[in-house]
Amino acid sequence: MQYRRMGRLGWQVSEIGYGMWGIAGGPGNFTGADYETAPDCLNAAVEAGCNFFDTAWVYGRGISERMLGELLRAHPDKRLYVATKIPPKNREWPPRPGDTLEDVFPAAHIREYTERSLENLGLATIDLMQFHVWEDRWAEDETWQRAMSDLRAEGLIGGIGISVNRWEPANCLKAIETGLIDVIQVIYNVFDQAPEDVLFRVAREKDIGIIARVPFDEGGLTGTLTKAATFPPEDWRSTYFGPENLGPTVERADAAKRIVPAGSTLPELALRFILHHPAVSTVIPGMRKLANVHANMAVSDGPPLPPELLAELRKHRWDRTPTAWSQ
Repeated sequence: MQYRRMGRLGWQVSEIGYGMWGIAGGPGNFTGADYETAPDCLNAAVEAGCNFFDTAWVYGRGISERMLGELLRAHPDKRLYVATKIPPKNREWPPRPGDTLEDVFPAAHIREYTERSLENLGLATIDLMQFHVWEDRWAEDETWQRAMSDLRAEGLIGGIGISVNRWEPANCLKAIETGLIDVIQVIYNVFDQAPEDVLFRVAREKDIGIIARVPFDEGGLTGTLTKAATFPPEDWRSTYFGPENLGPTVERADAAKRIVPAGSTLPELALRFILHHPAVSTVIPGMRKLANVHANMAVSDGPPLPPELLAELRKHRWDRTPTAWSQ
């Protein structure tokens, strides 16, 4: 496993981290969670050198955080970094145009969910606490600034981060300018290359850590989706991969498959594309099967992408704008 610096926080984190949304199940999440297999997957990641785990209260309404707490207690001899997120009070992903900071992250709510997460995790301090949604029009509001600064001063949290809304990588630049933000979590993959335009440059200038999420475009870049794919109504992918998005995603993934070198796979190529960029501190694929844990962790082997293959991958950029179904 290769390790990278998490910006000015200075942590040495595994460049392949663990995204813990899908493993939790629960309402509004991914269906098919296997709670018997989940501990084996998490333990296998630790044994492979993974030391960065990203969760959120909303992932199973605390289930994912409690899973992570059990993992921490199973490995007291290892330094495992914990990142979680405060859910929006109004449960809107992303915020609506008129939502105020008071609607989404009032000070009492910030503290309440930090305390809930601490209890679920069984920790005295959360390494990285992130806002699960964001609007940069809130950046200069002292309410969130004071609330998060107080939590940090009390030792309840270490770093402060923002999980940027889908397809809005620049919707955090004002927050970065406050000097309080240590880490930005953003969607970055073969399709979604827009963070390279401005965010990554600013992050390097300001020494901000970058967590790259959704490396496989919610499954599109695994190359296993077909135009006949369906998901249970309670699975959020039934909305994301609706009529407007499923067909184009499959077509673009099929096109990307054509440049996969012999002996490689599209998921491997997708991870290597993300890791080529020096602004990225870690990428957090979701993994619910042991085979996927082993395959993804094995990508962290050091060799860079050949320049000609990187150039081919850049041609698969797909710029999209947020819609009602993109969440």
